[in-house]
Amino acid sequence: MMRSYNSIKNTRLVRVGIATATLVVATNALFAQNLTWLGTLGGDRSWAFSVSADGTVVVGWARNASGHHRAYRWTRATGMQDLGTLDGIGSEAYVVSVDGAVVVGYARNADGQTRAFRWTQTTGMRDLGTLGGNFSLAYGLSADGTVVVGWTTDASGRTRAFRWTQTTGMRDLGTLGGNNSWAFNVSPDGAVIVGEAQNASGQRRAYRWTQATGMQDLGTLGGGRSGAVGISAGGAVIVGFADDASGRTRAFRWTQATGMQNLGTLSGTAWSQAEDVSADGLVVVGWAGDADRWRAFRWTPNRGMEDLNQTYASLLGGSTLWEARAVSADGRYIVGWGINAVTQRVQGFLLDTWRTGDTNGDGCVNDADLLAVLFAFGTAGTGNTRHEDIDKNGIVDDADLRVVLSNFGQGC
Repeated sequence: MMRSYNSIKNTRLVRVGIATATLVVATNALFAQNLTWLGTLGGDRSWAFSVSADGTVVVGWARNASGHHRAYRWTRATGMQDLGTLDGIGSEAYVVSVDGAVVVGYARNADGQTRAFRWTQTTGMRDLGTLGGNFSLAYGLSADGTVVVGWTTDASGRTRAFRWTQTTGMRDLGTLGGNNSWAFNVSPDGAVIVGEAQNASGQRRAYRWTQATGMQDLGTLGGGRSGAVGISAGGAVIVGFADDASGRTRAFRWTQATGMQNLGTLSGTAWSQAEDVSADGLVVVGWAGDADRWRAFRWTPNRGMEDLNQTYASLLGGSTLWEARAVSADGRYIVGWGINAVTQRVQGFLLDTWRTGDTNGDGCVNDADLLAVLFAFGTAGTGNTRHEDIDKNGIVDDADLRVVLSNFGQGC
């Protein structure tokens, strides 16, 4: 039987000996809204492409001291870990699984050929092969890391979208009637794939693929080209880019009911492109710009498209966020790249958008957050969405309660 709220509150507060009067109001900035620049691998720049569900792992690629591109896996404790290559010179990482354990991308082999790879701490980089050609690249990954998507060349030199599993190996997903296709992402359960494919007229169109339906052309915003890049849980919401009737590229959000919705641009910018969407389909991130100015954006139904440089100006210190490339499943963590004002270099960033003590992302630290920590008290803090472990020390404990209580009422 579930115990009452008062019973749980009283016993647990006594257990941890919390007295509100003795709380330390100051909170470590690490657990507040914060911006982290990820550094490099000894070279002059880095890019961030994907983040784990709990914001603890980021992957992308950076230049090393020799100027070569190298795939990396970053954690706050270890910094950037060079994932190596397939005995060649370069590599790039594009996606990490929700638990941060599996990474995919491309790497050069000893012959200088580009190969899709799947990396784990145990196996290192594994070459996923091709469909008969000499090129492959992995760009999407299911939540558990078992389904990989991307594109490869076949024996005829055509570019084809693929879906890979340990059991089936690479499978050609076909096209929309043309010669070439690309897979950019896959739903968390591995069942729905999105990307871009040529139709019979040679035009490149965004598509949604399932085993039952094959490729579905998602259309455009009145122009000739579109591409689908991000996908929500279950595949109900898809985001990407499409040309309008004037040939301008616009970020879009698609559902079966609404079709493509033009998300517009930021003020003073000519075009936009959506890169990723949260699991519930309500938080879209990407970038907007013109020839001289790029800005990272976040779009939500309530706020529309907002410039992250304005919303989080207090965190930037003169830096600029150019592109937002991925968002965590709950919409909390955003990664991408921009100009670090301190180093004056292009670097990958990790942006935590939630308030200190806010465990559910509603912008208010209140009873709901206190209850969440109380009900989770004493349990392991690791996992994909365990925001009750606010200080991420591996357990939900009195320190997390203190953070909630010391910030109680903020944002409400």
